[in-house]
Amino acid sequence: MANYNRVILVGNLTRDPEVRYIPSGTAVGDFSMAINRKYKGADGAVQEETCFVDITVWGRQAETCGEYLRKGSSVLVEGRLKLDRWEKDGQKHSRLSVVADRTQFLGGGNAPSNSKTSFSDGAPAPQSTAAPQQVAPAPTPVQDAPAPATAVDDENLPF
Repeated sequence: MANYNRVILVGNLTRDPEVRYIPSGTAVGDFSMAINRKYKGADGAVQEETCFVDITVWGRQAETCGEYLRKGSSVLVEGRLKLDRWEKDGQKHSRLSVVADRTQFLGGGNAPSNSKTSFSDGAPAPQSTAAPQQVAPAPTPVQDAPAPATAVDDENLPF
């Protein structure tokens, strides 16, 4: 039997990311997302529900999330589900969370404007790279050079 554990989420952060370092020096980041869903109820009225999901990111991706994401930031997360179970004071606990393989900053909230930057931890994923995708700055127009003029003869258009 084949197994597949993949999740893609788009939502907004409910708190600022918390970044810490494990003894080996690897960064680990944690944040929580809210994913809203609107639907029509049995009475025809529009209903809304919110799903809260805990996200864990590793490595350079954790550092960039901590640097650029804030509460309210819109983000796309691609990763896998992970179930943690533990016992504390005789009580059994469990938590289902997402371990992110790729995050994409979608802007909004307090994220940098026009930020649609994607970061990956190097795991193979569609449209993913190990290094941050840099957006080149727009070229600045030269003030002294006039715009090129082109004469268009309406009689010679092919349509």
